[in-house]
Amino acid sequence: MAESSLSPQDVDHLRAELAEGRQPAVWFTSAAVGVEAGRSAKVIAFTEPEEGDFIQVRPTGERDEISFSPAELTTEKPPRKKAPAAKPPVKEPEPPKPVEIGHVYTPAPPAPVEKPKPAAAPARAASSARKQAKPAEVTITLTSTVDGEWAAEVLVGVKRTLRQAALAPSAVAQAAKLLHPEVASAVDAVLNAARETHLARVEQLRAELEAAQKALDELSG
Repeated sequence: MAESSLSPQDVDHLRAELAEGRQPAVWFTSAAVGVEAGRSAKVIAFTEPEEGDFIQVRPTGERDEISFSPAELTTEKPPRKKAPAAKPPVKEPEPPKPVEIGHVYTPAPPAPVEKPKPAAAPARAASSARKQAKPAEVTITLTSTVDGEWAAEVLVGVKRTLRQAALAPSAVAQAAKLLHPEVASAVDAVLNAARETHLARVEQLRAELEAAQKALDELSG
């Protein structure tokens, strides 16, 4: 029976299973390198973009997560292998009967018994160990506005995992002090400029409040 590798529809189905919180089962085909064909595994995740080995699985009985291509996996469970038939027990040769020579019985010499040759051990096929997927590079970007508002974006490889998450200015200032002095200097400059902008706004609002209070007092007088 010919093996059937994963089709685009199979890949979409496995993605849907992961999205619902399940880890669907797959089996390795004879095209898989470094693992036995017919062995089962659980789908853990999909890497982006869909090029080469982008399906991450965990083989049954192992903890490592390895990436494979659709041609190396199938959703069709292989049939169970039949157990080899038991070999019949080897009969022990009967002891030789004595041969009568005159009145003296001399046992005949035992016939030589050929020992079975040991079966040659099957040569193990050399298989290249599949390298585990390397961890992707992580890029963290901090952005600020003239009003002193901060946000962060996180990029893992080519996948954006966090987009424009708001950060407290005090937290950014505290983290910057632990980094390179140039980073701390740039962050302090932005915070000082935002502080001066807000201070000017407060002074303006305070003057407007005093003028409004004065006008109210005159109307009430």
